[in-house]
This record gives sequence, C-alpha cells and structure tokens, in this order.
Amino acid sequence: MERDAHPDGRLGFRKQLAYAVPAAALALIGTTFYVFIPKFYSDVVGVRLGVLSLVVLFSRIWDAVIDPAAGHLSDRTRTRWGRRRPWMGVAALPLAITFFCVATPPATLSSTAATAWLGVWTFLLFLFWTALVIPYEALGAELTFDHDERNRLFGWREGAMILGTVLAALLPEMLAGVYGTSPAAAQRATFATIGVLGALLLLPAVGFSVLSLPERHLRDTQVPRPLSADGLGAVFRNKPFRILVIAYTVSALGSQLPATLILFYVQHVLGSTRGGLFLLLYLATGFAFIPLWVFLGGRLEKRTAWVTAMAVNTVAFAGVALLGHGDMGWYAALVALSAVGLGGTVVIPASMEADVIDCDEAENGVRREGVFSGIWSICKKLAAALGAGIGLAALDAAGYVPNGQQPESAVQALRWLYAGSRAYATWLPSGSRTAILSPGACTRRCA
Repeated sequence: MERDAHPDGRLGFRKQLAYAVPAAALALIGTTFYVFIPKFYSDVVGVRLGVLSLVVLFSRIWDAVIDPAAGHLSDRTRTRWGRRRPWMGVAALPLAITFFCVATPPATLSSTAATAWLGVWTFLLFLFWTALVIPYEALGAELTFDHDERNRLFGWREGAMILGTVLAALLPEMLAGVYGTSPAAAQRATFATIGVLGALLLLPAVGFSVLSLPERHLRDTQVPRPLSADGLGAVFRNKPFRILVIAYTVSALGSQLPATLILFYVQHVLGSTRGGLFLLLYLATGFAFIPLWVFLGGRLEKRTAWVTAMAVNTVAFAGVALLGHGDMGWYAALVALSAVGLGGTVVIPASMEADVIDCDEAENGVRREGVFSGIWSICKKLAAALGAGIGLAALDAAGYVPNGQQPESAVQALRWLYAGSRAYATWLPSGSRTAILSPGACTRRCA
C-alpha cells in the first residue's frame, strides 16, 4: 500500500478531485432510481405504487443488512493495492450493468413480470452498490485526519454528488425533446439513454479514483479482528457516533420523502410538468453555497453549523404547504431559499462522522472505517427506503390514479406529505447538539 505523505495536512487538488468524481456518477444512479424510476414504473411500465413501494423498501432493507459485512470485509482486506480500492474496482462494472437493466424493462412485460424484473435487478443493483460505496466512503475518512481538511474533502465529494444529481434532473428534460414518438416510447428511450450514460460515467470515474488515491499502510495490530458481537458493541459504545447517527437518520428521513414526491407534487398540486427544473434550481443553489458551509464548519463548531443549515433548509421549505395550482413562482422562490442550507446538511455530517471514528481508534487501536461507514449507510438507506416507501404507499392509499386525473384526497395527501415531512427533521439534531462533540473532541477525550 502507498503511504500518504501528509495524512494530517492538506490534500492536493488531484486527490480531492479523484475522491470526488465517483460521487457524481453514484448520485446520477441514486437520484434516477429514487426520484424518476418510481413514476416511470408506475405511469409507463404499469407497476402499482403500493407494490412499487414494497419493492423499494425491501430492496433497501436487504441492502442495509449487508452494509456492515461489506464494511468489515473491506476493513480486513489486505492487498498490495490497499483495503478499499480493490472493492471499488471490482464492483463498478456489475453496478453499471444492473443500473442499465433497471432503467430498461422490456416493453413486452406484463405488470406482474415488470414487478419481478424491477425486484430482481433492484436487489442486485444494491448488492453491487454496497460493495462499491461502503469502501468508497470509508476511504474518505482515512485520507486525512485534519478536521478542517475533512470539511474541504467532503465538500468536494458532496459538491460532486450535487452535480451528479443536477445531471440526473436535467437528463429527462433534455431528452424529452429528442425522442419524438409516443409519450410511453419516449420515456422508455429516455431511461434507456440514462442507463447507458450512467454506466459510461461510473466506470471511468471509479477508475480514476482507484488509480489516483493512496491508501495508508496499517500495522497488523490496526487491522480489526473478525467481526463479533463485542466488535459491533464497541462501535455502538462510541457515544458521539451513536448520537450523531441517530440525529442524521431523523434528518435524512425528513429530506428523502419530499425527494421521492417532488415530481408528483409539482404535477398534481402546482399543475406543472417541469419538476426536473425545480429540482435543478434546488440543487444548483445548494451547490453554490457549499463553500459557505465549508467555511462555517471551520469557523463554528461543526454541530452548530449543521443545525443552522437544517434550520435554514426547513423553515424556508415549510411555506410550500400553502401553495396551489399555478403557484410556480412562489414555489421557485421557496425552493431557492431552502436550498441555501442544503450544502451544510450534507457536508457537515459526513465530516463529523469521520471525526467520531477517530475516537474508536483512540480507544481500541484499530482502524475500522468500513464498519462505521456500513452502519452509517444502513441508517441513510433505511431513511431513504422509509421515505420512499411511506410516501408512495400513503399516496396509493389516498387514491392516486397513475397517469390520470387525481382525486382531491390524493392532492391533499401530496401537499401535506411533501411539505410536512421536513418540519420534524430539525428537532432531534437540534435537541442533541450539546451531546455531539465538537471537532477534535473525540481524540482529546479518548486519548
């Protein structure tokens, strides 16, 4: 393995870029699946929303179950190329293939067969997603031990993730005018194109990262032993990590549900088909303010910066509950105001996660970023699955009519699900702020 010459100092531009670029491709895949695939499979492919919500929920539960195992296996991997990069390199191709298959269900499938197609390929998609993403996220926590440099590193990563999400939002809009056939055929062609582009972006991005990033040499005593109940117990005995991950899960759930429902809300509450453009506005504004939150994360305590970002994000968003048909201008203004806080809600928690992992090494003498990243990922994915599952199931129960005129019950459910889901998301992180340690406190406390 290579040894980083400056593990506690600043990383160079190439290393920051090399770590960030896979996030853009992963965001394209993830956003397409969570934001666009549900409506595509409901309105075009013919899968009922209630069934679709179960497929999404159970696939993510399966995905979450294997996360700690994947993280632990990468923690214990010993090769001349490192612990994390071999996993990333091997998983990239099958992940690209499974994403393409999810995006291209054959037009001849019945509703039942289409459900089975989605279920099988979704389960495989998230198997290879885990094999790539958990080592990738674990690698970020060990590239530098400098608390402020972590803000910058994860600012790069989350910025790339936002750019990938912007691309995912733009592609359906850009491709809508390219395929001049029937609406259903056009959407199928659009998602097939996105499937190809996602694969073509992922493979070179991961390759560049694998070839450019170093991995730190570990002594034998720093490699964790085989996973046991006591080993997992040590992770959860890390009180700062435990508090942080609970707070983050609550916040993530409050963000995921509106992300799943945005296209439905814009079309059926506001009366517009330009949901992708509003998503683009949100993400572009959030991206522009990432440097501000990186700066504030260094000047303030990270916990204070995070709670401030969530408050900005949530308070501005609450006004969408009052909007109705034709209020696109007001909605655009509220979306932009809410997006000012977006950068802080994604950059600061990732940096804090890396900080509290240091406490485990100070107490136990081992580096197991993979297990911590796996547990963090469980909570993130369960929040995403619950957000998508609850939102789609509630909409189905409210009488949503695929590709048709919606009853008032469905419109009202959309309005309050979409607007109300974030209202609680700031409460627990805000209430827990005194217990989450400030930058560097883990190492000092445990030393």
